[in-house]
Amino acid sequence: MEKVNLAEKFAQFSEHWRPKVVGELNGQEVKLVKFKGAFVWHHHEVEDELFLVVRGCLRIEFRNRAVELQAGEFLIVPHGIEHRTVADEEVEVLVFEPAATRNTGNVEDSVFTAPLGDRL
Repeated sequence: MEKVNLAEKFAQFSEHWRPKVVGELNGQEVKLVKFKGAFVWHHHEVEDELFLVVRGCLRIEFRNRAVELQAGEFLIVPHGIEHRTVADEEVEVLVFEPAATRNTGNVEDSVFTAPLGDRL
């Protein structure tokens, strides 16, 4: 059991759209990721996702609406719901989801699909 300092962990990487696993519990992973720009539209068949903004502003777009999140706010996207994340400026986000959840869900994308299990 070791504490995790989010600022220190975010300082260890600069790439966007590449989640880093920083913790695991009960079959779930705590991931840190930096977003900038617009992600690919996708959904997850069985996994719900929690997005908690640590620094910056994140917009999560759905086909019929969008939700803006500021630092300290989170949103849970239920499985099966098509969505994409958009950040006009770099944003730091904590993602909580089942282990081995592919970041692009049902989509295989040569630019955005990240390797699984990348740890800090």
